[in-house]
Amino acid sequence: MLARALVKRAVLLRTSKTAADHQIKRNGGHGSWTYRMPPPLPSKRATYLAEGLGGLCWYWILYHLATEPEHVYGEWPYIDPSTYCDLELGIPPDSEGPLRK
Repeated sequence: MLARALVKRAVLLRTSKTAADHQIKRNGGHGSWTYRMPPPLPSKRATYLAEGLGGLCWYWILYHLATEPEHVYGEWPYIDPSTYCDLELGIPPDSEGPLRK
């Protein structure tokens, strides 16, 4: 099973290298252009660089979320809604309105 997968991979790499030489290049060398075959794999250097930059970004986000949570939750203190009076909420006094007694 593993041998079959390795042989398929070797054949795919061999055919992609020879087929890429005969294909038309568009847009002046911004990567390789392929048609009806998988694109070439990125280099190990590019893969490691992308993984490293992704890890650095997540470190930055999680570190600042842990050390400065007010950027997410807001910088004002939480006020208990039960401390508001009727005037602040815009509720008329009980002596006004159609339901007065």
